[in-house]
This record gives sequence, structure tokens and C-alpha cells, in this order.
Amino acid sequence: MSDQQLSELQKASGIAVKKESKYHAQSVEIDNIKFSSKKEGRRYQELKALQHLGEVKFFLRQTPFHLPGKTQYRLDFMVFWTNGNVTFEDTKGMRTQMYKLKKRQVEEIYPIKILEI
Repeated sequence: MSDQQLSELQKASGIAVKKESKYHAQSVEIDNIKFSSKKEGRRYQELKALQHLGEVKFFLRQTPFHLPGKTQYRLDFMVFWTNGNVTFEDTKGMRTQMYKLKKRQVEEIYPIKILEI
């Protein structure tokens, strides 16, 4: 999806852009859902469009994966494609040390590969 298409979609949807975060990500609200970054919100819109086109059956947001030490990792999107594939997606702008550690733990404990969008 191009930036122009996204801009038009945001205007039509009445998306509100919020204040900057620690890593300069701007939170947005789309469909009454708050996203921690515009990038995550854009991926949500892309997945909705792919679902409408019949390429995606459904997707889950903020799926928790439990880790040792009573911690958890929240995946941005778990996508169930119509061809039977399942992808595990995280929209990342800044790859912090904590993110790298938790991603590695999740991939070691669970039989998945996290795609960075």
C-alpha cells in the first residue's frame, strides 16, 4: 500500500495520530483500536484488505507467548492465510536488546519463526 493510499484511507477513516513514543513511533487509532505505531496500524489495514480479497482467512492481534520467569512476548499479528499457512508477524522500527532476547526465546521454545515487517 503506497503512502498516498494510506493517507487517503486515514482521512476517510478519521485516524487520529497520537504523541511520539520513546523510539519516535507515533501511536494511531484505527477502527477504535489503538496501535503503538503508524507502521503497525498500516499493517492492520493491509491485513484487513487482504482478508476482504480472500487471501487471509483471519488474523489475531497481540497474541501472547509465555516465557520463563513469568514474562511474555506479545506478537503483533498471527495471520491465517487461505492457503493454510500461518505467519507470525511483528512490526518493528527499533530492534531493542529486550526485543531481540524475547524473540530468540520465543523461537527456541515454540515451533515458529517471527517475521519482522
